[in-house]
Amino acid sequence: MFGRHSIKLDKDLLDRIKRYADLAGYSSVDEFVAHALEKELAQLEDSDSEDEIKKRLKGLGYIS
Repeated sequence: MFGRHSIKLDKDLLDRIKRYADLAGYSSVDEFVAHALEKELAQLEDSDSEDEIKKRLKGLGYIS
């Protein structure tokens, strides 16, 4: 199944994740986060070039 890895999240962000995971009917926060990350990665993987990927990551605030 899944490997386990702990990450630290801001309390406000975690509260928002919990709220939306529940509203969307996910069985757990882990399931919601995994699904959200899979969707984001799929969009990045559809990019045609490394420059396009970097541009998208900058737009999302992941890199500067």
